[in-house]
Amino acid sequence: MSLRVYNSLHQKKEAFVPLNAGKVRIYACGPTTYDYIHLGNARPLVVFDTIRRYLDFIGYEVTYVQNFTDIDDKIIKRAQDLGEDPLELAARFIEEYYKDASALNVRKATIHPKVSDHLPEITEMIEKLIQGGQAYEVDGDVYFHIPAFPNYGCLSGRTLEDLQAGARVEVDERKKHAMDFALWKAAKVGEPAWDSPWGKGRPGWHIECSAMALKYLGEQFDIHGGGQDLIFPHHENEIAQSEATVGSGPMAKYWIHNGFITVNAEKMSKSLGNFFTLRQILQKFSGDVIRFYLLATHYRSPIDFDDSKLEGARKSLERLRTSRELLREKLSQEAVGGLTKAGHLHTEALAEQLQKTRIMFFEAMNDDFNTALAISQLFDLARETNSLMHQDTNAYCQETKKLLQQVADTFDEFAQVLGLQLKAEKEQGDSALVEGLLELIFSIRTEARKKKDWATADLIRDGLKDLEIVLEDTPQGTRWKKK
Repeated sequence: MSLRVYNSLHQKKEAFVPLNAGKVRIYACGPTTYDYIHLGNARPLVVFDTIRRYLDFIGYEVTYVQNFTDIDDKIIKRAQDLGEDPLELAARFIEEYYKDASALNVRKATIHPKVSDHLPEITEMIEKLIQGGQAYEVDGDVYFHIPAFPNYGCLSGRTLEDLQAGARVEVDERKKHAMDFALWKAAKVGEPAWDSPWGKGRPGWHIECSAMALKYLGEQFDIHGGGQDLIFPHHENEIAQSEATVGSGPMAKYWIHNGFITVNAEKMSKSLGNFFTLRQILQKFSGDVIRFYLLATHYRSPIDFDDSKLEGARKSLERLRTSRELLREKLSQEAVGGLTKAGHLHTEALAEQLQKTRIMFFEAMNDDFNTALAISQLFDLARETNSLMHQDTNAYCQETKKLLQQVADTFDEFAQVLGLQLKAEKEQGDSALVEGLLELIFSIRTEARKKKDWATADLIRDGLKDLEIVLEDTPQGTRWKKK
């Protein structure tokens, strides 16, 4: 079964065919950095990290961009309340974000652009929209004129008539249309501001993602992701800005949105005051448990939060870890003797389950990244594995040991795709040590290349190759994989 994804743009599952064969470009909206992230923020981080991992696993070269919004009304207000510089406040919470993401085993994006580093690209994009007649300036503010983009509403299904009828915004007589949205905001006293052709000010929220996606992924890319709450107005406005700027579309071929996390059936959000920061939850549960909890439900389905469900996730993950630990203990034993008749039946049953698990895991992930079904396959494999290992009638011979090693490898392989840790702490520590040493070796080789010390760089590359580790130098850095 080939990969199919649910495309919010067309509201149906579609075959996944990237724009460029073998390569996938993804943009996922990142956090506004004025506070610690809450569990609702964490869900898209885990979802799109897992999507990225799976695409990488099945052989695609993935470029993954996730931005940081470090210029925003919320940041400015929080900084004023705390008596801090807004950019310094944002930088502090970006560092805190990395700590939380690491706890969830979320890998860093290929590129993490910040709004404050992309003011030239943003102002250039706004200038093009003004020149094309899709935007206009008034008193230092610049607005996007929604009626100038006929395809507005293509993602959310909303029409201009619907929007105007349901509008709850203050009427601004300066606007050409009540629903026109800000691309640039004129400076206000006491707020940070940057130079622009329209005077000092700062960018609106929506334009930042359009400008950064265009810079790093081009006029069209494969996947744009985020939470369902971003469909309107944020992603709808992104489409309008981006496609009006380049004169063609779609901006992204596939739009993927994760469901909400709710508390008593209400969306978890800071504005409603019903949120729990990830830091708070990490005091009770490990990052692995939280990640498992988030992946045990299909990404498009809502999750209603409470501690008892996290406790259930902890117990479920512990069952998988126990099976993996039993495998480790069994594989450390010496294989002797041969299979009894009863032992042969149990080994045959496990071999069949292993084959089924591998097939069903891929089918689940290929069906719109169904992590919930994929995880269930690991439990089926664990049950059959435990059954074999508890049979006294099964002599532990080389044939059985070879099969159990294949099972252990499958657990580790699929756990890595899901970003879960199933190995015992010692094995995890050994793995972390190896990865740390590799990173150190890569940094030494990078410095050698900068100094044009090709002999040292090649010596490291060839030495790793002898260890069956292949290096690939890319504009984003050095990638590695085992042969």
